[in-house]
Amino acid sequence: MAANGASAANVGYVLGMTALPWTLKLVNGFIMDRYTFLAMGRRRAWIAGAQCMMIALLLVCAFVQPGVKDVLLLGLAGFAVNMATTFQDVAVDGLAVDIMEEDERARASGMMFGGQYIGIAGATGLTGAAIAFYGPAAAYLLAASFIALITGYVLFLRERPGECRLPWSAGEAHQRNREIHLGAWLPILGNTFKSMLLPVSLLWLPVLLVRGFHYGMFNAVMPMIGANEVGWDEAGITATAGTAQLVAGILGLTLGGWLGDRFGAKRTTIAFFALYMAFSASMLLMQDMWSSSSVFIYFVYGWSCLDILITVAALPISMRLSNPKVAATQFTLYMACSNFGISIGAWVFSFSDRLGGLPTMFMLVLGLHGLGLMVMLLVKFPRRAGYNEAAVLAEAPGPAPRVN
Repeated sequence: MAANGASAANVGYVLGMTALPWTLKLVNGFIMDRYTFLAMGRRRAWIAGAQCMMIALLLVCAFVQPGVKDVLLLGLAGFAVNMATTFQDVAVDGLAVDIMEEDERARASGMMFGGQYIGIAGATGLTGAAIAFYGPAAAYLLAASFIALITGYVLFLRERPGECRLPWSAGEAHQRNREIHLGAWLPILGNTFKSMLLPVSLLWLPVLLVRGFHYGMFNAVMPMIGANEVGWDEAGITATAGTAQLVAGILGLTLGGWLGDRFGAKRTTIAFFALYMAFSASMLLMQDMWSSSSVFIYFVYGWSCLDILITVAALPISMRLSNPKVAATQFTLYMACSNFGISIGAWVFSFSDRLGGLPTMFMLVLGLHGLGLMVMLLVKFPRRAGYNEAAVLAEAPGPAPRVN
């Protein structure tokens, strides 16, 4: 739109419509925990259904081909596709909590977030090239084709033995899913609030807020240093950021999961909080060198890579704290807390001039990471899944889960 003369207001409208479903994502988890087709598993029907809707909407966009002046159509298309995407996103998170064994959680975390970063970087490049050479319709069709491949994969697999692959196929609901499916609004709300209000869960929320805060802050600081200190144009800044995101995704997919397996979620998260503090301190010490391209590249790659590594390290703790009966809802609330931190970071940045400029922003991030580090050092977070089942539901009396 921008390259073809659209106004900032129109671009902002389309971006706002595209982002709106992600602010409504909290509702999705409640709907999924309440309604499902158990014969296909608790989450797979939602994933397949959402992805089929994404494919259909993208095909419609390829046929209609809304232009730069069709602002209302572009906004509606962005809203509809992303609404389907949010249901897919929440369903995948709920599925991970439902079926991952404890020794798989660290690797799963690396795959989820590393794959996401790589997918964003790859899709941006491929669809950008498709638009440049063949037009927007080609980009819509390319995206629909990739989603169709993944949908075929989802339909082939089963969550648990004995379930049906398709609604009309042979199979039946697994006994565990029958036992934990609540199927009513009041129990879902009750279990969610009880789980979220556990002391260990409440103490986990500041850690998630801190992680989101540095993302929102540094995502805003990055172009300011790149443009005002280094003198780069938008193309140079975004190209560097995109490459850094790709590298970060690869690190999350490989190193992040391995470290979590090797040293455990809590120790790895503590280590990355300490590294992030050292990174922020190093940027403060190099203020006189902020105009250097090398220092700017160090900043972009440093915060991008550390962000995904700390996210991958901490994710298994969110999984362990999530009650399986309301996994989609509770896990989404944890992710929403992190997203709220992003908004706070961006909002605080808007006052940077009044608060002393960019150095003060780095000091704020440094201080908040110190707070996150203290929480991680002092609080005994669960080392295995099932914490909420024992603490909230009292389904199986016995020894409390082992913690570190």
